[in-house]
Amino acid sequence: MVTRYAGIWAFIWGTCIAVLGGLIGLGGAEFRLPVLLSFFRIRAAPAVIINLTTSLVTVTFSLIFRGGLGYLRYTVPHLPVVLNLLCGALVGSYVGSHIASRMREGVLMRVIALCLVALSFTLIAHDFIFQIEAANISPILLIVLGIFAGFVIGLFSSILGVAGGELLIPTLVLLFGVEIKLAGSLSLLVSLPTMMLGLWRYSRFSHLGEAKRYASLSVSLAAGSIMGALLGSLVLQHVSGALLTVLLGVILLASAVRLFTHRPAHT
Repeated sequence: MVTRYAGIWAFIWGTCIAVLGGLIGLGGAEFRLPVLLSFFRIRAAPAVIINLTTSLVTVTFSLIFRGGLGYLRYTVPHLPVVLNLLCGALVGSYVGSHIASRMREGVLMRVIALCLVALSFTLIAHDFIFQIEAANISPILLIVLGIFAGFVIGLFSSILGVAGGELLIPTLVLLFGVEIKLAGSLSLLVSLPTMMLGLWRYSRFSHLGEAKRYASLSVSLAAGSIMGALLGSLVLQHVSGALLTVLLGVILLASAVRLFTHRPAHT
């Protein structure tokens, strides 16, 4: 569904999704992907690339905004944690983009749906997850678990085209004992190079050329996402995040289930 109004719809969708995502501390990429697949009828592989590009732009601006507000100076003592996760995330991103690029359309669609189901349950169980106390384990085991967690997060990032904050933040809080607001900034530092590698890897395959056909749509989607992220942050304090997180988790689950019966696009 790419018409002369696609850019307007992309901006509207990008804004609405980013507002909702911003209210629960996420960029909203996991909600953008079903829209790209079902509303705009874009094939799975180029849809992932468009989503990844939009996520990269959104994360970059989020880092700029946080840097301007002085939040990033608090991340310096925790850079070893970022590097620990990146050791696995970069490998996961490389492997995930390679696998996704070689999958048949129908298979990739089902893999995407399964990943979205997993993320939806993460959102639904959000409050319960953060009630668990941080792990107290040996430094060596912590490094190994950090690499493994990073690898899994890198896979999700490259296959769905997401920043992975919905997985990174719980990992930083529960595994490394990082304060939740600081975890949001640290997750961006992990996400940025992870997505850059995934996008570079996708550029090695033919799907990038197909994704370039939707350049104007991608720009509108990114612009809406930036606008929505700003609006979401402004109204954050006036909304109950706990209830909204569960609601969005249910919506994402419904979207994922719908993708199982979604007929692959041919455009």
